[in-house]
Amino acid sequence: MIRKIVQIDEARCDGCGQCIPSCAEGAIALVNGKARLSADVLCDGLGACLGECPQGAITVIEREAADFDEAAVKAHLARAPAHEPAPPPLAAVSPPARPRLSIVSDPAPSAGGGCPGSRPRTLTPRPGPQRLAAGMASAQSRLGQWPVQLHLVPVTASYFQGADLLVAADCVPFAYAGFHDELLAGRAIVVGCPKLDDNDFYAEKLTAILTQSDVRSVTVARMEVPCCGGIAMAARHAVAASGKSIPLRDVVVGVDGKLR
Repeated sequence: MIRKIVQIDEARCDGCGQCIPSCAEGAIALVNGKARLSADVLCDGLGACLGECPQGAITVIEREAADFDEAAVKAHLARAPAHEPAPPPLAAVSPPARPRLSIVSDPAPSAGGGCPGSRPRTLTPRPGPQRLAAGMASAQSRLGQWPVQLHLVPVTASYFQGADLLVAADCVPFAYAGFHDELLAGRAIVVGCPKLDDNDFYAEKLTAILTQSDVRSVTVARMEVPCCGGIAMAARHAVAASGKSIPLRDVVVGVDGKLR
């Protein structure tokens, strides 16, 4: 059938990848340094990616193409590694350059061993808020657990049971003044940086947490920069792979500290 669909001019594309996080269907991948449409059935033709290309390499055209297939999109997001960029659907995925990290339930540390910084603990934030002055953020931490790094949290930690989970990019607490009171309060948290770390691991770890715990909701807090979209992709992948109906909210913070 003739329908609207995205077209990418590879001659103009410089491979920056800024278009990739804007496509909720994961229809665009970076292949050999160029953005490409992974499959016609994954593109809805609405052009959410148009304004994300600084080179103007993306347009929406009308041509012969297979129908947009929501079932194919769901299957693609569930099986594709949730890193930026996503590979084409059904393509063989090359092994990662470094060994994959196994996901295991952390045993209770013995009294005489283990790293104190990674021992799971439930904290009890003081009731509040206690404010320094009108209009200022609370002086009280809202952190209710330890550890918080996604690499360190045990997937079966008690603080995930029945929790609302906050998946935060590393930079968000520094950029957003209301982080503790507005985003962290009352939530369990895991943090990471998809730019500097293995986002495939993030997707697998989050999937394990959601599968083995009765998390009630997931809130992603990320920066507006394109590379930060990977942590939202990892969370979406994990919710889909868990097979559960878990509400997912995406909060974007600007580098100026304002919510987008």
